[in-house]
Amino acid sequence: MSGDRPSPLVIERILRDRQGIWQQIVAEGDLNALTGRMLASSAIALACYGAVLGAFHSPLMALTSALKLPLLFLVTLAICLPTLYLFNLVFGARLSVRQSLALVMVAITVTSMLAVAFAPISLFFLITAPDYGFFKLLNVAILTLSALVGLRFLTGGMQVLNDHGLLAPATAPAQVGVPAAAGAPAQVNAPVAVTAGGTPGTATAGTAEPVAVPAGAAVASAANGAAPEGASATTTAPAPAAVPAQWGGQPGTAFPPGMLPPGYPAQQRHWGNPPVRRGEPTQRPASMTLLYIWILLFGFVGTQLAWTLRPFFGDPGQDFSLFRSIDGNFYAEILRTIANL
Repeated sequence: MSGDRPSPLVIERILRDRQGIWQQIVAEGDLNALTGRMLASSAIALACYGAVLGAFHSPLMALTSALKLPLLFLVTLAICLPTLYLFNLVFGARLSVRQSLALVMVAITVTSMLAVAFAPISLFFLITAPDYGFFKLLNVAILTLSALVGLRFLTGGMQVLNDHGLLAPATAPAQVGVPAAAGAPAQVNAPVAVTAGGTPGTATAGTAEPVAVPAGAAVASAANGAAPEGASATTTAPAPAAVPAQWGGQPGTAFPPGMLPPGYPAQQRHWGNPPVRRGEPTQRPASMTLLYIWILLFGFVGTQLAWTLRPFFGDPGQDFSLFRSIDGNFYAEILRTIANL
């Protein structure tokens, strides 16, 4: 399924092509459309599941629960998203607001779709075992399981962004010169004249001609004192350009492959990524640690907001009400329900 083609089944793309979703978030490609589709799919799925919850009491409660459940997730997101974004900024991550929103919306979309997949099971127990306490605990367990799976997608997406360096502070590449090898003469920025016979001559100021040395034979030719085969009497050899340091503070390599002088340190002969050193612990970026803290915060805010927006199920022994007075808390109610069972 194409990432830029609108489709109501965005959950199918998330589950089948999650790497494509992460890459799209990394590149910030068409995130507005992707976030909009996830928002619409999540709202519809949560409304359907909310209707099942409220159907335990009355059709009117089913209608209000269908409105309250999407509102619960979206308001929780609105409360907690600035904290996630600022956490990342404080510790040097380079996530934009759109990337942070898209990541959290992936988690909410997976949660809502998994919850609505459990809706037939919840409806089955509503018909066959209409016990208020059991029905309430069953749906709390369903929503908890769905949220855990959704948050697992969130941590996976953040790990991919970490692999792309978006959770680490930006660092400018350092241009570091190459240290001279032991016993090697110091480099002199002066032209060198070479005669046709291959013997180096003495360059005089203003009349010296530069030397051209083919790649791969420059060092050997200079060491033997002979010009490369087929070279003209006077040719020009460009000086090798230094490349950025690659190994966390170690000097970069100034020589292209095949042009390293004899005696150059072996550990600096690698071109590109450094060799893997076994046994070294991988340091987790601060943004990943703060993500787990933010997940706990998201859970606490969500449960407290759910308690504030109750009822979702509707006690059959009480009349319909849009909201209840704020007394007690969510966790005490769950423990009391378990004790009554």
